[in-house]
This record gives sequence, C-alpha cells and structure tokens, in this order.
Amino acid sequence: MTSRRRFLQTLLGSGASAVVAGWPAGAADAPLFTEVPPSASGITWVHDNAMSPARFLPESLGPGCAFLDYDNDGWMDLYLVNSGPSDFYKPVTPLKNALYHNNRDGTFTDVTDKAGVAGGTFGMGVAVGDFDNDGFPDMFVTAYGRSILYRNNGDGTFTDVTAKAGLEAAAGMPVWTTSAVWFDYDNDGRLDLFVGSYVQYQLSQGLLCAERKKDGSLYYHYCIPHLFKPTPSALFHNNGDGTFRQVAGPTAIGRTPGKALGAVATDINNDGLIDLVVANDTSPNFLFLNRGKNVWRENGVAAGMAFSASGNLRSGMGVDAADFNGDGWQDVFIANIDHEMFSLYESHAGAYFTDGAPDHGIAQATRLLSGWGAKLADFDNDGFVDLLIANGHPDDTIALRAPDVSYKEPLLLFRHDGRRLRNVSREAGPVFAKTFAARGLAVGDFDNDGRLDVLVGCNGGAPVLLRNSGQAGHHWAGVRLQGTRCNRDAIGAKLTWSAGGVRRSRQKNGGGSYLSSHDPREVLGLGRATALDWLDVTWPSPTAKTERFTNVPIDRYITIVEGKGIQA
Repeated sequence: MTSRRRFLQTLLGSGASAVVAGWPAGAADAPLFTEVPPSASGITWVHDNAMSPARFLPESLGPGCAFLDYDNDGWMDLYLVNSGPSDFYKPVTPLKNALYHNNRDGTFTDVTDKAGVAGGTFGMGVAVGDFDNDGFPDMFVTAYGRSILYRNNGDGTFTDVTAKAGLEAAAGMPVWTTSAVWFDYDNDGRLDLFVGSYVQYQLSQGLLCAERKKDGSLYYHYCIPHLFKPTPSALFHNNGDGTFRQVAGPTAIGRTPGKALGAVATDINNDGLIDLVVANDTSPNFLFLNRGKNVWRENGVAAGMAFSASGNLRSGMGVDAADFNGDGWQDVFIANIDHEMFSLYESHAGAYFTDGAPDHGIAQATRLLSGWGAKLADFDNDGFVDLLIANGHPDDTIALRAPDVSYKEPLLLFRHDGRRLRNVSREAGPVFAKTFAARGLAVGDFDNDGRLDVLVGCNGGAPVLLRNSGQAGHHWAGVRLQGTRCNRDAIGAKLTWSAGGVRRSRQKNGGGSYLSSHDPREVLGLGRATALDWLDVTWPSPTAKTERFTNVPIDRYITIVEGKGIQA
C-alpha cells in the first residue's frame, strides 16, 4: 500500500478501504451529505483559474462563494466568484461571476446578467452584508486588482457603487484583496468593512519560480509566499450616507503588514466589542483586540495564536470561530498548508489559547493536507459544534517535489460527540472519498429543511453543492435576527438557549471560512428535545440589551426583530 493511500485511509477513519478508487465498503446507508450534481441543480458555471505555464500566484488562490437571499423571498441563492482580466491574463472570452436564483425546488437559475453582478476583475471572494440597512443584502467582491461594492437595489438588480462609496484603490483599498468581513466594530448600528490584503505582487516584478524534473526539463510552479513582502489590510468605517472612510491612527489595523487570507470577526474576550482574527500566510496570525474608540491592539503572540506551538510560522489560510466546547468563550480554528497541520485554538477565558488539534485528531488527519474554507457549525442539529474543512494544495505541480502530497484533496468532517471532535469523514457520504482543488466554503440551508448545506468553490473547476440529509429525530429552531437599533444583520449578537434543560450559546460572527459568506440565519440544534425552554438574544448595541423569548416555534424559521419580538 502506498504512503499516500495509507494516509487517506487514516484521515477518512479506521476501517476505510480503497478510498482513492471510490467509497469504501461498509459505509453508512444514510450519509450526512449528498452531492448534488449539476444535472440536478442547474448550476453549470465553472471557475476559470487562468492557469498558465508560468504559474502566476493569483491563479492559485480563488474562488470564494456565498449563500445569500438577494431578493428576500426566504430562499438562499448562490454567488460564485470568477477570475478575469489582469496584468498577466487576458481571457479569450469574457469571464463572469455567477448569481444563481433559488427556484425553491432544489434547482437554480443563472440571473447574473439581469442582476448586473458579472464582475469583470480577477475576482477572489465575496462578503455579503446589508451595509445601508435597507433590508437587502449587498456584496463586496475582492480581487487581484479592482474590488467591487455591489449595492442591492431591492428589485433583483445591483449597482456598482465602489467609487461613490469611497472604496477605490486611491482611497486606501489594497491592490490584492482576499477575505473581507462586514461587522459593526463601534456598535453604532452600521456595518463597517474589514478588507484583507495579501502580498505585494505584480507582473513587473518578474519573479517566477522553477524546478527541474528528473529528465532535466524545466517546469514552473507557484512561488512560496514568503518570497513576497507583506501588506497592510484595511478597515473602513461606515459613514451612514453610503460612503466609507479608512480608519487611521497609531493603533489602526492598516498599520500592521501581514499576508491575510482568512478573517473572522468575533468577540474573543466577551467585552461586547467585536475583535478580528486574521489568518496570515507565512506571516504571524493576527488577533486584533477591539479596545473601543478606534483603538486596536494586536495580541496574536501574547495570546498564543500567532505561531505554531513550537514557535514556527505557518501558512494560515481558512479561519473560523465558535465556542465548540461550551465554556462560553470563542475558540478559533485555522487551516494551514501540508506538513504544518491545522490548529484548533482553545480559549482560556479569552486571555490566551492553546492548540488542541492533536487532542481531537485534527493535527494527525491534516498532516499532508492544505486547508482553505472551514466552518465550525452544528451539522447534525444535536446541539454540539462540528467542523467541516475544504482542502486542496495551492500548487498543481506539488507531487513532482513532494510525492506524498496531492493537488486535489478530500473534504474532512469532524463530528462533536459530546466530549471531543471525531473524524467521521468516512461515514459522511461518498463525496468525502473524492478529491478536489477546494478553496472557498460557505454553509447555508438552501432547501429550508433546517439542516445546513454546503457550497465549495474549486480552483479551475465546478463548484460542489452538498445537501445535508441530517440526523433523524433531531429538532431545530431557525432564527433570523433583525436589528433596529443595532446593525440590521445583527452581526455581533449573542444567542443563549435551553432545550431539554441543556444550556447552549452562540455568537453571530462576521465572515469566517475563506473568501466566502454564509446563510445569515442561525439554526439552533435541539437534539431530541421537542421544545425550546427559552431563547435569549443579546443585541450588539452600546446598551447590550438582552431579550428573552419563550414559546419559540421549532422545526421552522422565524424572524426576531430587536425590540419587537417574534414575527410570523
């Protein structure tokens, strides 16, 4: 048995066999996830990564994706980001991003041109948020080159308002933007915008990387990012009039260079202010603590999150945050490249973190993988936080230099069994025996059955749509929060609930994963409990008012409006 086959067998779970060729015998009859083929979904769009013999670095990073309800019909639509013209690539035919409308029957219709969101730059990812509080989700598309802010007109169309909003490059926007995050850092009721910036890169640098094959012939590969200089990311304050201004000052985020790929906004220390965790590639990860009044403190080293446990730099890519162990503090997951292993930083009262990935088998399972999109979420509605990871090496030539590493890699699912995270990829569905050049990952309930489905963007390939078949007998409560005094998306809200006498809590984060955006609704897993005892919502405003709700309907979606209660 080859070392690669042996490793895949290990990461998919004990007892797996022939995982490279197909789904192993003896798998569960009712897997958690089922792959929805394009013939069933109607999604025909395919990502063009602009791959060239010279292997220019931007080719390797996209694409991102999103779940969003752009027309407010109660059903999640899809957005997919494509590459496009740049200083190193001129497509023969125009390339487009794609907006797919949910037909409510499991199929989707391409409405890109009608909506006016085709892009036209070398796109990377997308961040969805209602920045003008009009009730319709807007989109910020990141890119190598010009980023785009699309304002939702509320009639099924969008308008490019990038220049009008003050978010052009001349206003401080980085040249190569990656993950972006909408969140209200000052609790003034308006969504602000963090934009991650990658490295200094342009064709005029003339930096290409090459090796020789065994026969002596030369081949190019994607350069390791430590060859490029870091760049500062940017934070933009929402002025409330459709415009933004870059946040400046001696402690501003824009004064700290990094190589940002993934970002998540969450309240790390439970002080009511949203902080930022940024995964950096071959550069220390950042933990920006929000001190209020436009004061930020970068605390990654002191918190134990900047480096590996042995003090080494790693290639931080995807990131997410959640209270996976139920102690009331946000833990952080960061995915890295092969031979570095991924990290699950467990919080110690928000003061510092220790890497618990080896304790949960995550480090061992990811030793030869490269992780991008990731989500800490309750995929089986048992009330515990699980972990889903999208993997794929950034370089399609990697096997020529590292025979134990593959370009296309399997998805991984870790299920929380009430004590620890356990690798259940083998039981999760036949799709987990496949391999992909996966990048962005978004979660959302596209069929409104209360079970989180998954959308994965693949570099140079078709997206992967997974339908969640769920766990029989597990109940749920679907909640859409709508702020009135706080930001309308209620990003930063805290939900605490009891079902069957078991108390759980969750924060509504901004961003997370890699280049992608998730369904804005919260699905609260109740397990076998047949009712919610109560639900508390603490709204993200200066007063941090908490409202308690009882007699909350379950196994359906509801809207809770700040100060006005449950809406039909």
